[in-house]
Amino acid sequence: MQKFTTLTGLVVPLDRANVDTDAIIPKQFLKSIKRTGFGPNLFDEWRYLDHGEPGMDNSKRPINPDFVLNQARYKGAQILLARENFGCGSSREHAPWALLDYGIRAMLAPSYADIFYNNCFKNGILPIVVDTKTLEQLFREVQVTPGYPLNIDLAAQTVVTPSGQKISFELDAFRKQCLLNGLDDIGLTLQHVEAIRAYESKRKQEAPWLFS
Repeated sequence: MQKFTTLTGLVVPLDRANVDTDAIIPKQFLKSIKRTGFGPNLFDEWRYLDHGEPGMDNSKRPINPDFVLNQARYKGAQILLARENFGCGSSREHAPWALLDYGIRAMLAPSYADIFYNNCFKNGILPIVVDTKTLEQLFREVQVTPGYPLNIDLAAQTVVTPSGQKISFELDAFRKQCLLNGLDDIGLTLQHVEAIRAYESKRKQEAPWLFS
C-alpha cells in the first residue's frame, strides 16, 4: 500500500449527502478483484449519460457536462470534498478502489459510513472528518476559487487552506501509523514474517503429517 505522509492537491466538491457505494462504483463493475481499472467508472451513473457496462470504451461514451468530475477546472483532483454519511450502502471495497484508481488520496466530510471509512484506511486513502461550519466554508471557497488546493500533513494532523488557515483533525493513532508507513492488513502481518516462519518450522517437526 502506498504511504500517506503529506499531500498538496486540487479539491473537487461533491455537493451531495448520503452518497452510497453503488453510486461510487455501480454493481455491474464488481466482477473484478484486481483493485485497479475502476477509476474510469467512478460515479459512473452521474458521470455519463448512458448506461455503463464492463468493457465499454469510456472515451466514446456521452458525458454529463454538469457533473463535477467532467468539469475542466477539477481535472486531476486528488482531494474530495463531500457531505454527510459518505460511502453508505453495501460494504464493497471496490468503492475506495475506484476513488484511489481515479486519483483521490484524501476526503473531507462531516461523517462517513463505518465500513467504507475502515476500507479507506486499508487502501491508502485518508478520510478526514470536519465539522459542518468548516465544511461549508470550504465548499464556498472551492466554488469561487478555480484551482483551489489544500495541503494535508498527516503527521501533524492538519489541513492548510490557500489563505494559510490551519484546520486540525482527529485520527485514531493506529490507523495514522498504518497510513504513514503504508501498511495494510497484509503488510501488518508480514512485519512478523520471521516469527511466522519459525512457528511453521516448529509445527513441521511436531506434526509432520499436517504438511504431507
